[in-house]
Amino acid sequence: MANTQEQDASRADATEMAETTGARSEEDSVDEQASDIRQFVTFIAGDEVFAVDMAPVQEIIRVPEVVRVPLAPPTLDGLANLRGKVLPIISLRRVFGFAEREYDDATRALVIDIGQPLGFVVDKVASVVGVEPGKIEGVGSIQGTVNTELLSGVIKDVGGHAMIMVLDFAKLIAQEFAEIAAVARSASMAGGVYTNTEAEEEDASDELQLVSFDVAGQEYAIAIEDVQEIVQVPENIVHVPHAESHVLGVMTLRNRLLPLVSLRRMFGLPPQDADEHSRIVVVSLGAASVGIVMDSVNEVLRVAKADVDTMPGLFARDGELTDISEICRLDGGKRLVSIISVRNLFQHSAVKEALTTMDSLHDDKKHEEVAADDESNDDDEQVVVFRLGKEEFGVPIESVQEIVRVPEELTHVPKAPPFVEGVINLRGAVLPVIDLRRRLGLPAVERSDRQRVMVFLIDGMRTGFIVDSVAEVLRIHKSAIEPAPRLSSEQGKLMARMANLEKQKRMVQLIEPSHLVEDRELDDLTRMAA
Repeated sequence: MANTQEQDASRADATEMAETTGARSEEDSVDEQASDIRQFVTFIAGDEVFAVDMAPVQEIIRVPEVVRVPLAPPTLDGLANLRGKVLPIISLRRVFGFAEREYDDATRALVIDIGQPLGFVVDKVASVVGVEPGKIEGVGSIQGTVNTELLSGVIKDVGGHAMIMVLDFAKLIAQEFAEIAAVARSASMAGGVYTNTEAEEEDASDELQLVSFDVAGQEYAIAIEDVQEIVQVPENIVHVPHAESHVLGVMTLRNRLLPLVSLRRMFGLPPQDADEHSRIVVVSLGAASVGIVMDSVNEVLRVAKADVDTMPGLFARDGELTDISEICRLDGGKRLVSIISVRNLFQHSAVKEALTTMDSLHDDKKHEEVAADDESNDDDEQVVVFRLGKEEFGVPIESVQEIVRVPEELTHVPKAPPFVEGVINLRGAVLPVIDLRRRLGLPAVERSDRQRVMVFLIDGMRTGFIVDSVAEVLRIHKSAIEPAPRLSSEQGKLMARMANLEKQKRMVQLIEPSHLVEDRELDDLTRMAA
């Protein structure tokens, strides 16, 4: 009996060992098979189901807000900010010629990184599936019925689908978006330097350059040399206790405290809340700066000194009315613009006392920040920001000769180049005017009071460009400026850079004015002006 029990125990141990060994062999086999399984992301675009190898998929995100880019391929939705980096967003529906469809909660962007991250919008991401090598076939079996140029293979009988086409994004990018993908290699930093000719400097000595603005329906101006920049009114202004009524408070401008005053209140005009048109004109008072809140900023004027009169002596004798130093007469005297003396404006005892109070509140910190700000000025670029629709564009402030209103009628010249909207008379000289929307292939809009003509000097030729509105003068630190994705050869030259202002959730496309007009077109403009 004992021997029988021992034999049974031996047989049981042998069986258990065999089972264990067999299980291990099966596990090893499964591990070997698992190591060959490839991961794919499956998604829907139009009525088709596609897959992409998991390796280049950086992440899957909701479709972000985008900045539209003129002169870009029609398949590009625009540029988005993804954690401080510019991300081109591309519609796969448009790539494949499918009908347009509004984005919904299921719409996603696949961020594919093959040398340069690109976001591809799909209707829906289905799942992530593991596929055995045996279920992946070449495209030869469907070559006769489907365009397989952008496919790398076909997956059969996975995830409830009889067939899923594997999209080769490397081929797609190389074929459709080669210039976008090459941004890291081919886009270059463009830093235009614009200088006036000696003749222009002589002419400028007989002119005043002014920034004009509206307050309570009256037009005023400040000499441009006194204006440091023009910025939007912030959402939060820190109010200072016991300050004068015209002192609104302080704001932070690039880590520096900036006192804010209301010109309406200083001039005893009815108060009005700031709106989207309101702007802060930052003026220089020696080592200090002050922000003056205006109802709106109109234009940059060049005014002949012959059209400027000093303030009548009757008013100039009153110390409290010397804020207005001169009056300029425009449009044959129909338009009068009051020129404000910044120096006199802040000589009022009440204003000086209020500013001194605010300085004393933050004295030590302010001096440190001023010093830091002065050191960083060389690292800033100053640009004039304007809008076309919702998009913001910027040009170097040195390139802007002036900014004027769009006249009610432009004179159309027979046989003028098709890109020219017309001409205007700018202080006795013929100025060709081009609609920048039309130039950039954007839809036309009706004329409005907000539109302006920005005058650039392009290869010695003054040319005006109509924009939807001029927003502000902005200082941008060079660290926020980066190469723009190269979407087309024309766009690559004209808008080679962009300012990615992540904290403000803004992207400003920087235009190189010298590329707004081609050489052959300059000849046409010169002949027309002559």
